[in-house]
Amino acid sequence: MTKLFEVYKCEVCGNTVMVVGASGGTMVCCGKPMTLQQEKTADPGKEKHVPVIEKTANGILVKVGSIPHPMEEKHYIQWIEVRSGDNAYIKWLKPGEKPEAEFPVHDTSVKARELCSVHGLWTNRV
Repeated sequence: MTKLFEVYKCEVCGNTVMVVGASGGTMVCCGKPMTLQQEKTADPGKEKHVPVIEKTANGILVKVGSIPHPMEEKHYIQWIEVRSGDNAYIKWLKPGEKPEAEFPVHDTSVKARELCSVHGLWTNRV
């Protein structure tokens, strides 16, 4: 059974999906069940992945890590997401761009997530 906003990845082709309508069943791609991406909150490596939220005049700025995450062709942040109440905001990123995004959110209790092409799904809180 899937849950709203869960992220799944195909281990065969690399397709990634986010659940926007939760129901029963199994997420399948390339004839195999997809892998649920667990939200990680602690980064023991030297590259930082946990989203950092800063307040701005226009809302919030989400940066990936306390030091900028690499944005290389095969290792980069694919997207940054912020959830505030019933609203969700997503910024899609490409290699070479800054690993950050600004959102028009003034709520102080938000959840930020990001997906690294190599190291998976990260959040600032669970």
